[in-house]
Amino acid sequence: MGEPMLNGIGAARPARFRRQRVLIVGCGDVGQRVARLLAARVRVVALTSSPARVPLLRAAGLTPVVGDLDHPVTLARLAGLGQRVLHLAPPPSSGWRDERSRALAAALLRRTPPQQLVYGSTSGVYGDCGGAWVDETRPPQPQTARAWRRLDAEQTWRLWGRRRAARVTILRIPGIYAPDRPDGAAQRLARGTPALRAQDDVVTNHIHADDLARACLRALWLGRPQRVVHAVDDTALPMGDYLDRVADLLGLPRPPRISRAEAQGRLPLALLSFLNESRRLRNVRLKRELRLRLRYPTVEQGWAAAAVQAASWSRTSHSE
Repeated sequence: MGEPMLNGIGAARPARFRRQRVLIVGCGDVGQRVARLLAARVRVVALTSSPARVPLLRAAGLTPVVGDLDHPVTLARLAGLGQRVLHLAPPPSSGWRDERSRALAAALLRRTPPQQLVYGSTSGVYGDCGGAWVDETRPPQPQTARAWRRLDAEQTWRLWGRRRAARVTILRIPGIYAPDRPDGAAQRLARGTPALRAQDDVVTNHIHADDLARACLRALWLGRPQRVVHAVDDTALPMGDYLDRVADLLGLPRPPRISRAEAQGRLPLALLSFLNESRRLRNVRLKRELRLRLRYPTVEQGWAAAAVQAASWSRTSHSE
């Protein structure tokens, strides 16, 4: 079945939908999933910093615009391009501020600003919560420069929305998974990357990439002004337990368990940083305000669907 109709988007008034334009900034995996949901309903404009991607974006039915968030002078064409903007581009890899969001915010003001902007942030802005349940009213306490840059972007966009009378929705996103995403749980299991033993483990949160795309779509039309929403499913599991369940569903070996002290010398620094924070995210606003019914409410359902799909592909390939 297709995505349920939203306010201002659906099959009732097709002429109006053709006039609607959505600008996607950061058209990677999730952005492309959103674009596929929107393609038949609105005109989708995608910002890319790589001219080589222009033919690929056009082939996907998108209107590409070349510009680089690190070079603000290249962003002039973005002004007035979209009534709604989905901003999924990451901040710079260093520093404490997101100068990319500041550059985009300035560019969008050169003509009539969009009426709705959705920014994809991270649940990492909360820092370590000791495994406690967290809702959107909890004050952020970033513990890494990466999380500080995300919080800076959030503050930039919320202030921008208040000053320009535009609705800005901040989606705080945890770990994104899908069987076709690179370097995910399946790849980690295939490499035999260890997980922490139970007494040292942290609670993690997840969202299937398809459900995240649907959350972005709904936020573009239903998001409340200057509102934070957790884009997360109903699962909150210790990381090791999550990997065990994925392994069982995919028929892969469970990861070896090691102590936190052993992990310091065996796991990459990027992974270690995620293992220093533990929290359980509530998703009440996602369901009540954005009215999203999750297609994959739990990681078991998401990965079970992937296992069925993989088995179907295997049977098809063997029969050919």
